[in-house]
Amino acid sequence: MNKRIFDVILSCVLLLFFAIFIGLAWIGASIDTRSNGFFIQERIGQFGKPFAIYKLKTMDKLKRISDFGYWLRKSKIDELPQLWNVLIGDMSFVGPRPDIPGYYDKLEGEERNILKLRPGITSDASLKYRNEEFLLAQQENPLRYNDEIIFPDKVKMNLEYYYNRSFLGDLRIIIKTFIRI
Repeated sequence: MNKRIFDVILSCVLLLFFAIFIGLAWIGASIDTRSNGFFIQERIGQFGKPFAIYKLKTMDKLKRISDFGYWLRKSKIDELPQLWNVLIGDMSFVGPRPDIPGYYDKLEGEERNILKLRPGITSDASLKYRNEEFLLAQQENPLRYNDEIIFPDKVKMNLEYYYNRSFLGDLRIIIKTFIRI
C-alpha cells in the first residue's frame, strides 16, 4: 500500500474516533493553561521546509508543566492533534520526529537524506528516547548532552530507517508504539 494513502486513511479514521476526546482534552488544556489549549510551533519538515506542528498545550505562561499537562505528556495525548499534520501531508505516521530549526536543517552530506523523509509521529528513535525530557533533566548540561549524545544517535537511527524503510517495517514501528503507550 502507498504510504501516503495509508496515512490519509488512518489519520481520517483516528481523527473521527478521537475527535470528541481531542476536543475535551483541548478544553482541559485551555482551562489548565488559561489560554488556547493548542500549542503550535515551527518545526523542520520534509526537504527542510518549515511547517506548523500541532499539540495540546502542557505548560502554563510561566513555562512550567502543569499537573494536567504532565498527564497529557505522559500518556502522549498531547500528540493527538498531530493526526491533523498527517492528514494535510506535513507529517507521516512513521518517520523521523520533526525538530525545531537548528538541527535537521543543519545536517550535511549523507545525513541530509533524512530531510527527504516526511517527519513522523513515531520512529524507532522516538521510541528509544520517549523519556528524553527525564533523561535531559538528569544531566548537568542538558543542551550539550542532547547535541553530543542524543541527537547524533537519532540521526544514526533515522539514517538506518531511511535506507531500510518498508511498509511492513512501518507497521512494526506503529505496533511497537501502541504497545509502549
